[in-house]
Amino acid sequence: MLFLFLYTKKTNSPNLLLLKNDINMKREPIYMRIYRFYLEGFHEMKLGRTLWLIILVKLFILFFILKLFFFPNYLGKFEGEEAKEEHVSGELTGRAMNP
Repeated sequence: MLFLFLYTKKTNSPNLLLLKNDINMKREPIYMRIYRFYLEGFHEMKLGRTLWLIILVKLFILFFILKLFFFPNYLGKFEGEEAKEEHVSGELTGRAMNP
């Protein structure tokens, strides 16, 4: 920090004076610095926005569309928690006994 102060005295650069004053100021909490870091990064992206859109569309297809067609709700036909528990335990023990 002393080196930075001496350097600003020699050069009289306004950027280095701002840096010296910034060091003496109170730092922001870590979560605010992380938030601003990512916010600035997302504002500067060009190709990244398209890639994030592709990722979000793929996640939507995986978790919502495929769930409707390939993962039916087998426990929906049972009334109450005890009936569901009985069905699941019966399936698990029945498959374990007869592989």
